[in-house]
Order: sequence, then C-alpha cells, then structure tokens
Amino acid sequence: MSDRPRLLPLLGAPRHGSRYAMTCLYRCGNACDHPVPNTSDNAYFGDVVSAEVSRRGVVRAGAVGALVLGFGGAAVGALAGAAPAAAAPATAAPLAAPAAAGRRPGSGALSFKPIPPNTLDTFVVPNGYDHAVIIRWGDPVVPGAPSFNLRRQTAAAQARQFGYNNDYVGVLPLDKGGKRALLVVNHEYTNENLMFPDFTSHDALSVEQVKAAMAAHGMSVVEIERVGGTGQWRPVTSGRRAYNRRVDALSSKFELTGPVAGSSFVKTAADPKGRTVIGTLNNCAGGTTPWGTVLSGEENFNQYFVGGDGAPEADKPRLARYGISTTTRYPSGNRKWDRAADRFDLTKHPNEANRHGWIVEIDPFDPESRPRKHTALGRFKHEGANVIVAKSGHVVAYMGDDERFDYLYKFVSDKKFMKGNSWVARKHNLTLLESGTLYVAKLGQTSAEEIDGSGKLPSDGAFNGGGRWIKLVSGNRSHVDGMTATEVLAFTRFAGDKVGATKLDRPEEVEPSPLTGKVYVALTNNTNRGVGSNPTPDEANPRTANRHGHILELVEHRGDNTSDAFTWSLPIVCGDPAEPSTYFAGYDKTQVSPISCPDNLLFDRVGNLWISTDGNALGSNDGLFATPIEGPEKGHLKQFLTVPVGAETCGPFLTEDERSLFVAVQHPGEVTGATVGSPASTWPDGDYAKPGVVVTWRLDGGPVGS
Repeated sequence: MSDRPRLLPLLGAPRHGSRYAMTCLYRCGNACDHPVPNTSDNAYFGDVVSAEVSRRGVVRAGAVGALVLGFGGAAVGALAGAAPAAAAPATAAPLAAPAAAGRRPGSGALSFKPIPPNTLDTFVVPNGYDHAVIIRWGDPVVPGAPSFNLRRQTAAAQARQFGYNNDYVGVLPLDKGGKRALLVVNHEYTNENLMFPDFTSHDALSVEQVKAAMAAHGMSVVEIERVGGTGQWRPVTSGRRAYNRRVDALSSKFELTGPVAGSSFVKTAADPKGRTVIGTLNNCAGGTTPWGTVLSGEENFNQYFVGGDGAPEADKPRLARYGISTTTRYPSGNRKWDRAADRFDLTKHPNEANRHGWIVEIDPFDPESRPRKHTALGRFKHEGANVIVAKSGHVVAYMGDDERFDYLYKFVSDKKFMKGNSWVARKHNLTLLESGTLYVAKLGQTSAEEIDGSGKLPSDGAFNGGGRWIKLVSGNRSHVDGMTATEVLAFTRFAGDKVGATKLDRPEEVEPSPLTGKVYVALTNNTNRGVGSNPTPDEANPRTANRHGHILELVEHRGDNTSDAFTWSLPIVCGDPAEPSTYFAGYDKTQVSPISCPDNLLFDRVGNLWISTDGNALGSNDGLFATPIEGPEKGHLKQFLTVPVGAETCGPFLTEDERSLFVAVQHPGEVTGATVGSPASTWPDGDYAKPGVVVTWRLDGGPVGS
C-alpha cells in the first residue's frame, strides 16, 4: 500500500455560499451563520439625492458626470495629472529602472493567452511562463530555526518558521542591482484540521499545540535573492540574514499610536497604560508605503475571543457590532485560545478585543523596531490599507471593512510626505499615520428607480453616481454627534452608522492607481443582499443575493485624493460573461474570462488592473486576472493563473522591473472533510497541503503580462 495520502473527492463537498464550509469555519468564524452585525437603518445618500432632486427640480446628470449635491454646486470632473512618485527607504533601491516616462494608462497590451478555468490540483500559468515556490509553511525564517516536524510542532519552533496561510505579499529591494530584497508576508489564520495529524477537536489539542497555532499567525520578513538573471527568486540560506523576522499572535509586542493609545478603551490588567498590545490577529491584506514600510490589516479578529456573554452589559452592543457573540461563551467556530492565554476571555478582560482590528505598520528595515497599531486609521475588520501621496503632499490611505453591509474609508494625514531617501525623511514619514482625518464614504445614485436586483444596466448605460467623504474625526476632534474622538476611532463602525455611510457588498482591498489616482475597490460578494429583511439592491450594489461581486471605481474631485467629493461607477460586474447580469466596461463579453469574487487588486506600470479572487462561485479554482482599465481594451479581462484545489489567490505583487510576479497560495486543500492524512490537495510537495508563496516569470525575461 502506498504511503502517499489519498486525495479527498471534491464532488458534493458542502459549501457556504462560494466557499467550502471548512474555510468559513477557520477564515471568519462562520460569519455567514451569525446575524449581520450592521443593523443600522441609516438613510442612503441616494435617498437624500432623490429627495433633493425632487425638491429642486434638478435634472439628473449623465453617465460619468454624475450630480454631486452639497459640494459648492460643482460636479466632479476628470482627474488631472498623476500622483507623485514614491520614495524608497535609504537602505533600498528599485529592483530595476522605473517605467519609461510618457507611459499612458491603457498603452500596454496584455500579451499573454488567457488560461481556461480549471479544477486542477496544481499552479497553472500561461505558455511562455514558469513558476517556483519560494517559501512554504514551516520553512525556516530566523537563522537557526529547527527543521519542520509535522508531528512535533511547538510554539518555540513555529515562532522561528514561516507561518500558516500567507496572505499579503510585499517585496522591498535591498540593493541597487535588483538582486536582493525583503519578502514581507502576512499569516492570516490557521486551520488546525490541516495542521495537526489526528486532529479531532480544538478541545483535544494540547496547550502547546494551541500556542503553536498562535505562533503561526502574524507576519514574516525573509531575505530573498534573484536566481541568476531571471525573474525567479529564492530565500537566502546563509550569512547573517539580519532582517529575517517573525511577529506573531503569541508573544510579539505592538505599540499603539494615535488618539486611542492610553485611553480607557484599551487599558487592561496586564497593560494598565493601554499602550502595548501582545499579538496581532487575522492579518489579511496590506500595503507597501512610499517610505518603505508594510501595512497589515487586522480583519476577522472577533473569532478569537470567548466569554462575550460575561462581558459588562455596557460593552455588549459594541462587541456585537464587531461580530462578537454576547449570548454564549463559545460561539460557533471559536478556537478556544483562552486555554492558552486568558486575555482572550472577555469575561475577565473585556477591553482586550478593542486592542485588535487596527492597521499595523512594520518596518522591515529595522528588525529591532516594534510594530505599531495606528488608531488614527480607525478600528474595524481591515482588509488592508493602500497609500498614495496626494498632490498636496499629504498621504491618503484607502481602506475597506470586509463585512457584509459595511463601509469604505479613507485617512488623510496631517503631515506631508517628505521626499528623499535620507533617514531624516524616513523618520518623519514613519509618523504620517499617527494623526490625520478619517472619512467614510456615502454614495449617491443616478438611476435608483431602475435598479431591480437583476444586474440590468439602467437606461443611462452605467451604474454610477456622485459621492461624498463624510468626515468622522480630525486628530482629537470628533465630527460625529454624541461620540468623542476616541469613541469614533475605537468603535468606528458606530460612527459610520450614525452618519449614514453606504452599506457595501464586502469592501475588501482598495487600491489607488499610481498613474491616474483613481481608486478601485474589490466588492467580493454578498449573498444576503436583498434577502429577507436585509438591505435591497441599489445602484452601487445592483444584484440580489450577489454571489460574484464587482469592482467599484472612484474618481476624486479634480484628481485630488484629499477631496471630500467624488464620482463613482462600476466598470466590472463579475460572473459568467454569458450571464446578462455581468458587465465588463462595455467590452465584448464573448472575449473575456469568467471571474467571481474579486479580492485583492494590483496595478502594473502602464495602469492595467490585476484582480485576484477568493471563493470562486463559478465552480473552478481561484485565480489572478488582468484587464486594461483605460483605453480601447478597457474591460478585456484575461485569466493569468490559477491556484490549486481549495486555495485562494492572495497578495499579488509585481517587482518594479515587472519581471517577477509574486502571489500567496492561501489554504490549499481547504475542502470540507479534508485532513492531513486524507488531503484534498497535495500541493506543493505531493504529500499534504501547505500554504506558500510563489513567484512567476516570463521565460524570455520580459515583463510579466505585457
């Protein structure tokens, strides 16, 4: 009899919506099985616009120049000019020369032949490309880390090894020749079913195994090197590797910054000053800043806490709004980490949950520095944060709250970005996210009365409208009635509720184009839209029981990313192109690839939009897609790669020379019923499934995609 684990049959495996039930259990604590946290009945901006149009007899604006009321009577026009270029840290240099001057969005054709949808248990790339696994779960990170032992996993070992379920990927250059770089990766969550042989339940795990799972969360920093003159990379395995580092949920210390730091909301018995947090939880997507740091979003942190039923009564509404059960000690999907650390017991430590749900900033070039949680950016289920330098020099961070019917945010810094590679500039720039103004988005509609939930385009030929950024807090000053600045930032969802922000279909990654400054939002899906008593479809979320998601485009007023006004449209409504409810910017739908559940976004140097997917509801494996977002080929979406069975495509990242494309293969083989001994996937090594980071390159050495 062969010792190779047998593959689990895929047919008939139970799913929650577009994901397998196992992913729902471990990824988000069975969020779909719990009530929608947002129970607010806030009025939509579209209702306000409709009422104002009716009262004043104003003629509705056309497809792109949508009417914007309350902004001095000005309609939002087209963007003018490109955003300033980012500065590299003093220790870094570009991986190759930057894009040639004069490049225009849409000027570079996508030359690869799209791959077909498939269910293969492998990593598939187009003809003319190759790929390699750079690093996988259990590989050594810190010099001297022990070899991985599947049956003897310990917290001490895992704290020095590559963590589980990698998500965001950032690559920061270390030299001018483009031969060395730092790979920075998030580790979002663990799946104990697929980590520990003979797993039966969380109660049956030893405390040491629980601690090992805690250590498998967090982030990794790994020095990598280019293989010859190709686009391939591999870990550096000798020498000091002084930058290599792991931060985790078990023992790593994080500093709180901003107005909430030191407030009563974050003080605990172990941290009476409310300034030092142990651990980071559920780190999802992120962003690389112009000053050479990495931002990481703490997302589904609610699932790690127990004892909400015993929390103080005054705290329970706040806990419930963030998805924490206040009616039972151990809600569905809970990991019972209180067995290893009682800080996860809200009956004993009710403020501990408030210390998570932030944007984390880590400095990969200073391995002795303490990562920081920036409270000025608000607390919610952060998918990530992406920064652009506005024309004024202020930095703007765009963020999504990844929950059904939650909101889109942006942060504008008080200070301005300092150009240059000096350490003086970098020291200054490291403070940019500590103070500023936080906004939430409110979207209006031009065709509200025509939206019937079918996805049919309205008569003006587009889903579009005007919108406004509603100011929530500036520094220590609140703009929300009845809430202090610290309350707005610690309980940001309530502030969004109060000002009537627009409920969106799971806003995940938000990515500004470095060429145009336009902002793109991945709205992954929302099968609750228009179902039962849940909010009905609107022009920004036009389909009932939205299984496939869509892409939202924002055009800031006068191209100013600090503006409080914008227009919006939906250039892509995902799904099977043969279905009438889909839309690809007006492009011939017989020529585009089917896509479902957009998650992470990336721009190449000519402005093509790359989209990774999470939970493909069309029945094939998740993948990475690309499309021009400007020019005559706008909407010509092509599938570039697919990941193995049960996996999600995460963290796409292109090096500046665009010869190397990195992606994270998260939760391969995460199919209901799978175990270590009976895997649904044997990627990447042919034995049992291991999350890992893959690099793809063109065999002829040219830029990926074009």
